[in-house]
Amino acid sequence: MQVEADLDSDPIKTLELEHAKWPSKGKLTFKDVNLRYRAGLPRVLRQLTFTINANEKIGIVGRTGAGKSSLVVALMRLVELDGGVITLDDVDISTIGLHDLRDKVSIIPQDPVLFSGTIRSNLDPFDRCGDDAIWTAIKRANLHQAVTALDDKVDERGQNFSVGERQLICIARALLKKSQVILMDEATASIDANTDRLIQESIRDSFKDCTCLTIAHRINTILDSDRILVMDKGSAAEFDTPAQLLKNPNGIFTNLVEHWRDDNKSA
Repeated sequence: MQVEADLDSDPIKTLELEHAKWPSKGKLTFKDVNLRYRAGLPRVLRQLTFTINANEKIGIVGRTGAGKSSLVVALMRLVELDGGVITLDDVDISTIGLHDLRDKVSIIPQDPVLFSGTIRSNLDPFDRCGDDAIWTAIKRANLHQAVTALDDKVDERGQNFSVGERQLICIARALLKKSQVILMDEATASIDANTDRLIQESIRDSFKDCTCLTIAHRINTILDSDRILVMDKGSAAEFDTPAQLLKNPNGIFTNLVEHWRDDNKSA
């Protein structure tokens, strides 16, 4: 899912005074959300309804085309809704300027694209933070093994860093922004076991006081989530704790877990 290229294409608006500290909790609600990518195309989200409580860790699963990435498109307003409403801390996100919305919600994409420059300019592009704060974020994101100095060079698109390291850089950036809502789209590319472990540790430890949504491509990484949202044909087919979902032998989540176990055995 490539989303970052479109994030700065809209006019900048300023948060109204009463929204200056928004969101302070991270409660997220989708109510009857419909989405289509343009007129005449079928809906990719259909009457999608759910509520995620503040600080919950949510795994999002579903087969290809189920609507997982479209959920993120809707939340970041990359495409405006065809119906319904999304609220964050009870504020309709359509009333928030796009720049402010996207500044308050952090995305860690599958294959992050970095800017040509330095580690410092990628982590703190608006020069809001001091060196100590940047180094603290680097260490909390388990990035200190890959970074020796804030002026370390970052090649075009970050090609001198692995996919996993680029995700760690995005995690550090989210920490600096103090985002209350984190969207993590797991990398589908091969990541070495050590970097994968660092990513999972960073998400668990660094964002424990945030609302985290993880689009999972490997079932094992989200089995410890508070709840699992199972997408199917653009709707929420199942939404409960992993333990409750696994009690249904005919459920979609149970089927996905069984397939993952079978694939893992044969690997």
